[in-house]
Amino acid sequence: MAVVPNITKQKLAAGELSLGMGVRLARGTEIAKVAKVCGYDWLFIDMEHSPLSIETVADMTLAGLDAGCTPIVRSSSHLHHHASRPLDAGAQGIVVPHVNTAEEARRVVAQCLYPPLGHRSMAGGMAVLEYDNLPMAEAARVINDNLLVVVMLESPEAIVNADEIAAVEGVDVLLIGTNDLCAEMGIAGQYGHDDVVAAYDTTIAACHNNGKWAGMGGVYDDLAQKYISMGVRMVLGGSDLSFLMAAGRTRAEGLSAVVK
Repeated sequence: MAVVPNITKQKLAAGELSLGMGVRLARGTEIAKVAKVCGYDWLFIDMEHSPLSIETVADMTLAGLDAGCTPIVRSSSHLHHHASRPLDAGAQGIVVPHVNTAEEARRVVAQCLYPPLGHRSMAGGMAVLEYDNLPMAEAARVINDNLLVVVMLESPEAIVNADEIAAVEGVDVLLIGTNDLCAEMGIAGQYGHDDVVAAYDTTIAACHNNGKWAGMGGVYDDLAQKYISMGVRMVLGGSDLSFLMAAGRTRAEGLSAVVK
């Protein structure tokens, strides 16, 4: 069957760590190959905090499919077309920010998955199927099976509701947006705070209880190892912008030190 495998979902199902690279700065398709060569499994194509157009996102998703680096798009809102359009363009996963309740999670599932699991509108000529013309029922099943539905928990309310959210059929990953969670808790930037550790513990337990995977974004120092050891498996490792800034600064400092 002509279907592009979802490498990230396969690794998660095998209990392995899956690493993602955020895309905010790049505008070309090369970023997919770069991420793959650097050891990342998925692209976190960010439509919430970048000016990326749907046309650029479509190009990147196709490049990700060809490179074997799972294209996953963060939508900019809960509106249905902010999920369905990237999916129709070739994304193999959708990350929806600011999901606080099980009811919101059910709406996300309805927007992302085809019937009978959801209510996403059917479309033909899908890139994830290598443009093969499959019967609609078979195409819907195959695409549903290869799709990752990720909801972001970014508030104390979401953490309290983590077990109910994880119980929603069709949700695959509960990903903590640590920056926003800390801000909402009044402890901005304190990623190792006891309340944040407790939030990870609660979310990871909810995932284990319901057969889902825990994800992490916003923690990019040695503290990330702590949360991975606790059970986080879908990890955003940083963004193209942060990587470029860090490497650029290091090189400039090294060259400048020669004449000091």
